[in-house]
Amino acid sequence: MLGFRERLRVWLQTAISCDMLIGAAARSPVCRTAASIVGFGRVVGVSIRYPAPLRPGDRIAVTSPSAGVGSEMRPRLDFCIKHLRGLGYDVVVGDCMDGSGVTSAPAPARAAELTAMLVDPAIRAVVPPWGGELAIDLLPLLDLEAIRAAEPTWLVGYSDLTTVMVALTLRTGIATLHGSNLMETPYAVPEPLLSWLAAATAPAGSELWQGAAAAYRSGRHKHFAFHPEVREMTLNTPGRWKLLGAQDGAAAQVSATGRMIGGCLETVSMLPGSPYGDVADFAARHAPEGLLVYVEVAEADAVMAARMLHHLRLAGWFDRANVVLIGRAAGPPSGNFSQRDALVHALGDLSVPVLYDVDLGHIPPQLAIVNGALATVELTPATATLVQRLI
Repeated sequence: MLGFRERLRVWLQTAISCDMLIGAAARSPVCRTAASIVGFGRVVGVSIRYPAPLRPGDRIAVTSPSAGVGSEMRPRLDFCIKHLRGLGYDVVVGDCMDGSGVTSAPAPARAAELTAMLVDPAIRAVVPPWGGELAIDLLPLLDLEAIRAAEPTWLVGYSDLTTVMVALTLRTGIATLHGSNLMETPYAVPEPLLSWLAAATAPAGSELWQGAAAAYRSGRHKHFAFHPEVREMTLNTPGRWKLLGAQDGAAAQVSATGRMIGGCLETVSMLPGSPYGDVADFAARHAPEGLLVYVEVAEADAVMAARMLHHLRLAGWFDRANVVLIGRAAGPPSGNFSQRDALVHALGDLSVPVLYDVDLGHIPPQLAIVNGALATVELTPATATLVQRLI
């Protein structure tokens, strides 16, 4: 993208440091904020920072921080970009988009382009086409100091993108948006769920009301390669949110509040023990109310899913949780050991409620979830709601 490499060169030359931030603090309100929050590489004692609400005319940037887009999917990509432009947005596409390999470009190039987009004041949202496999290789290469010092920009996606999104929210205190990726953006989102655009256009202080979808996708559906302009989801199976351990509907009574954090189980379970997965630190700094931790299985079989859930539990990811939300699993069973069995094995004796088959992740439709938002989830025999407050 024009200008990105030049901006990266300038950042490398200036090498933002704490001394520079402190020196700038006397001159700039933005720098005063940045200077006040830098401490040992983490945000210190400030609330969650929400990007400005997205408005028609704003610029949305597209890059592939993990997997790129192959030739067979380019018609869908073009259609999705056209869709956003039709809504009045200025869409720009980066250089890291190649779909011929596992990743769209070498890690330094992908990290540089994503950093450039997230700190560019002209860009209000970054929406990758989808996830991938190896976004984890970006984490030590992202310029978190520059991202923290800049005005917040929405980073939108799910799957492998949550590797980056969770790390950004935990390390910078900037909200990120777990929702449909670019390739799914033209889909009509069924009520009472919200699209990522509905969440991204909401001002700070807003409440986002959502609830359980009446149905979800199971089995065959229209593939983007053969139906590049599809707008309607295939939602063919009735569904509801469930409480682990509840023997009947009357026992399913839950109400819990906390700050949202989570993502794809296969990728975020790699973060504990690294500088990018310290949920306890985030809770101590930003969530005196506790957390609403959510994860979903993209493809792991049930035994592997159980292992990863145990890993998160041993690492303390659920210690400050007031409830755990588990998305509808897309992975297979392990023989007679089901994905529900995996939840019982790893979380069955957890001291907080565990809701599963929640509408999030790789089985459409999915909620728009703002990492960092203060949220309340309620489940009764008749209703299931998630209310997020951008405060």
